[in-house]
Amino acid sequence: MYPVCTGGGKSQREVFKSNFTNPPIICSPACTELEVVVMDWLAKFLKLPEHFQHASDGPGGGVIQGSASEAVLVAVLAAREQAVISCKETHPELSESEVRGKLITYSSDQSNSCIEKAGVLAAMPIKLLPADDDLILRGNTLRKAIEDDVAAGLIPVICIATLGTTGTCAYDDIDSLADVCQALNVWLHVDAAYAGGGFALEECTELRRGLDRVDSLNFNLHKFMLVNFDCSAMWLKDANKVVDSFNVDRIYLKHTHEGQSQIPDFRHWQIPLGRLFHALKVWITFRTLGTEGLRSHVRKHIALAQQFEAFVRNDSRFEMVAPQALGLVCFRPRGDNEHTAQLLQRLMERKKIYMVKAEHAGRQFLRFAVCGMDAKPSDIEFAWTEIETQLTALLAEKSLAARKPSNVSELTQHFQMHLASDSGTHEKSQ
Repeated sequence: MYPVCTGGGKSQREVFKSNFTNPPIICSPACTELEVVVMDWLAKFLKLPEHFQHASDGPGGGVIQGSASEAVLVAVLAAREQAVISCKETHPELSESEVRGKLITYSSDQSNSCIEKAGVLAAMPIKLLPADDDLILRGNTLRKAIEDDVAAGLIPVICIATLGTTGTCAYDDIDSLADVCQALNVWLHVDAAYAGGGFALEECTELRRGLDRVDSLNFNLHKFMLVNFDCSAMWLKDANKVVDSFNVDRIYLKHTHEGQSQIPDFRHWQIPLGRLFHALKVWITFRTLGTEGLRSHVRKHIALAQQFEAFVRNDSRFEMVAPQALGLVCFRPRGDNEHTAQLLQRLMERKKIYMVKAEHAGRQFLRFAVCGMDAKPSDIEFAWTEIETQLTALLAEKSLAARKPSNVSELTQHFQMHLASDSGTHEKSQ
């Protein structure tokens, strides 16, 4: 997991936001209108393809969900309903229950737990495909899995790719995955909950490669954009596919201006009916910090992570597990998994810094994620001093324990050998 990072004035933003709710759009059109504006701001700021903007000529647009879990679930549910409709048209002999029983979804074994949960909630199995040795999911792996499942009579629905995996911040190969999904008519969603902040930087252009070919994506503003939790941006290439899947109208939700505006009714884009005024805190953040202020914040986190990585590489007792990526450094003390677990336990007991561990191919490692509006180089130095000091103490304890007899029987045996040696020496002297 990655930490939540908030900026100044968060209390005021939350007070303003919480005073507005917007079930149907007619209750407060300004809430929806501002959300349309800030989602297009965000799309431009992150240099996303133009078709994700409300202002584009197409059916695309963005919406603010509460979390990445909600965004992924919305994409999975919409893709499921589209697959059911499509399959019933091509196979009218199948009943709806038969079609739903054949649906299957794909993601990487490095993806976040929310993706697996989305499969549970959508009543569809999620097949977690093995990432390559560099922890990246590529199209050839997806293609083989889909071909095998189609041969077995299953119906592929959606592939959820990740930019910034939870364990190591690896980036799935979106281009090769898009090749497969477009050829086989499978929805492609990108979970960029953490790494999406890098889209805004010119030096991270490679992160955006292939995004023009995905059907939907999400990015958590409460991670890199200094917007307090909860606030997850989601964009859709064709929002009609979500609206058609989620549109449930009752007479008490209708109003006299229905159909007279091109402004979207976001209750059809999400799970709940009511909506908080999330767009307001995004607007305040942009107006307060500006686009350059937000870019500087992301760059600062990358620089601090690079500083920590240098500490790791300069200490031969540690090793890097994966390349430093954005604000994340994955490392471990050399040795077995017990070393890693014991070091983390000591750090947690001292409560000076907080980290979690992850695992890949049987190797446990520590994740150092830089976070904080006011984080500075001295904080990184403090954290590294704490880590290397505790490793020194741990290794000293292990060395001392190795020199001590491990139990009473060893002590007895040692004492008896000592007596025998003394006795032999005494006899020789006589």
